[in-house]
Amino acid sequence: MKIPKRIQPLVDEGLVDEVLRPLMSGKEADVYVVRCAGEIRCAKIYKEADKRSFKKAVEYREGRKGRNSRRSRAMEKGSKFGRQEQEQAWQNAEVDALYRLAYAGVRVPQPYGCFDGVLLMELITDDKGFVAPRLNDVTLTAEQAQIDHKKVMKDVQLMLCAGLIHGDLSEFNVLLDHTGPVIIDLPQAVDAAANNNAKRMLERDVNNMTQFYGQYAPEILSTRYGKEMWALFESGKLTPDTELTGQFAESDKAANVDSVLAEIQAAFDEEQDRKERILQANEED
Repeated sequence: MKIPKRIQPLVDEGLVDEVLRPLMSGKEADVYVVRCAGEIRCAKIYKEADKRSFKKAVEYREGRKGRNSRRSRAMEKGSKFGRQEQEQAWQNAEVDALYRLAYAGVRVPQPYGCFDGVLLMELITDDKGFVAPRLNDVTLTAEQAQIDHKKVMKDVQLMLCAGLIHGDLSEFNVLLDHTGPVIIDLPQAVDAAANNNAKRMLERDVNNMTQFYGQYAPEILSTRYGKEMWALFESGKLTPDTELTGQFAESDKAANVDSVLAEIQAAFDEEQDRKERILQANEED
């Protein structure tokens, strides 16, 4: 097939031997199956900021540390140089998160580097060697749903212990290979300690996955791993070895009305985004 313009420099440099076929086109990137040094991998080409449909990017960038003060100031001012640096930071965030999470024991694709906005990484396959399906494309038994839900909750726990929250976790960015769930799409990964939206995003990630698996095993719907994890994390008691129960007792303190209303609005916005993702997934199919 014709080599995409953004991948051509990688072919010229010998990083990619051959582009085999397109894999998918999403709101943030286009992905191709490629051959590198005799191995089949995938190349993720990030779309430019004005062509991405990812919403509320500012929320996700909050708390990210710039590599030097000049770049950080430029990013804050929104200058042309700052926008370029911001775009570079957005692209680098995923490869940084992949290395960090793989080291922490989270099942994510192995990265091989990011070159001018093209991320080379492991191609996740099923037990027959075909491209692994997304969760929204599979049907599970109740037993498998329970097993995989626990695996995902453990991965979310390990992510949090590594200081990160996925921020956009759902059945649309989890693949299913022969070993179980594999978490993908991490350019918006959130700094758990420095982002004011971290708690809400963690609970949303957990709730999305609980709702998905709960349709196959309804008993999962009563678990509250998100609140349990955050309470332990906030108190400094969450470790990779912490045994979670999925249970959490709410505080008896009076609720902050403004905070509750803000959460309701956020939940509404997130449901609208979720519907858009479902629509987009159906259009791609």
